[in-house]
Amino acid sequence: MIDVPDDLVVNLGAHSGAAGRAFADALPELAERFLAGWGLRLDGAAMSGMCALVLPVVRGADGRRGALKLQMVDEETAGEPDALRVWGAAGAGAVGLLQHDAASGTMLLERLDEQRPLTGVADAREAVRVLAESLSRLVRVPAPPGMRRLGDAAARMLQEAPGAAGGLADEEERRLLRDCAAAVREVAGEPGDRLLHWDLHYGNVLAGRAEEGRAGEWVALDPKPLSGDPGFELFPALHNRFDASEVLWRFDLLSGVLGLDRERARAWTLGRVLQNGLWGIRGGARRLPADHAEIARRLLGRN
Repeated sequence: MIDVPDDLVVNLGAHSGAAGRAFADALPELAERFLAGWGLRLDGAAMSGMCALVLPVVRGADGRRGALKLQMVDEETAGEPDALRVWGAAGAGAVGLLQHDAASGTMLLERLDEQRPLTGVADAREAVRVLAESLSRLVRVPAPPGMRRLGDAAARMLQEAPGAAGGLADEEERRLLRDCAAAVREVAGEPGDRLLHWDLHYGNVLAGRAEEGRAGEWVALDPKPLSGDPGFELFPALHNRFDASEVLWRFDLLSGVLGLDRERARAWTLGRVLQNGLWGIRGGARRLPADHAEIARRLLGRN
């Protein structure tokens, strides 16, 4: 039997409630079904992200190493295989999709070097440069039909924001959230049409393997894809490995490498602060996360 990591069980329950707990219970049987059905054998210990079980495997038919990824299908994950196919065809630097089962969402992915994540690069500025180059390759690709759309998300945020801001305990943070909404309102009419990763932080970039012809390459994985403006992609690089003094340097580097209009990119980055703030308020939070608020202040010139 496959051992499901305890952290994954907790995360699935917290993220998806009873459905998540049921999915966690079913994971060992689901894994065994695809190991047998796709002719795979285990090749190491189980790994997990926030909501997915990942098993290192070897394919019996050709001896190719892969990673079997099992996750719930929801609004965020439904487009992942389509995005990986499109990026793969464009040579955009995303992990390769080898097999996919649409009914369960199960994927067999190219094996990357899990021992070499971008988080392991000690020089934070070098890590940001790598992330910027990775994003620049991904967002050159137009989104395929059927992807969830940034424009729809922006409309929902703008509808929710006026009432939600009052749920914050701090007046300055209430003003920050309203100013983030005002920035999004300025650009919401042109939400963009690029294929976005949405969650490209340093832990979602791994080194490629020489056996896959990707020696020396950094490869993006685990997208939550949507169609939209590339400015909506910058926030994870500012938030992860957070350093208040580096916010504007990172923002300028990212927007420059991606060739973005700085004011549009600023507005969409504030949109991520708004999105996260609204999620928190829905969950009962009375304050914005301190680093999110600081990113907003610095982008608004209030530091």
